[in-house]
Amino acid sequence: MRLQADPTVIYTIKEYYNNFDTIIRRVLYRDLKLNSKYNTYKIKRARLGPITMPDISAIDAVLNYERHKYLFMVANPSNRGYHLFASDLAGHNRNKKAYIRWINSKGIYR
Repeated sequence: MRLQADPTVIYTIKEYYNNFDTIIRRVLYRDLKLNSKYNTYKIKRARLGPITMPDISAIDAVLNYERHKYLFMVANPSNRGYHLFASDLAGHNRNKKAYIRWINSKGIYR
């Protein structure tokens, strides 16, 4: 199973266009096809090392992780900066549809 994490695609877009200052608020299906050693939709293994410098809370979360059955996550449209998690594809697809409805309602197309 590939990681398929949108932050790696956002990094790939910035690397591809050599513009790390651009703000990407929406990943498009065409972005998933960009070739890069960082695009986790294309590569089978995650890169060794971070794409940015993680803050201490991210390092703490890795070292002191909680056991769970979640396989999927999507940004939470009701609570900015947080995520909705699902343990199966059906749950993920519900969360994804809610996010897509929200992002469309805000007129965010890139």
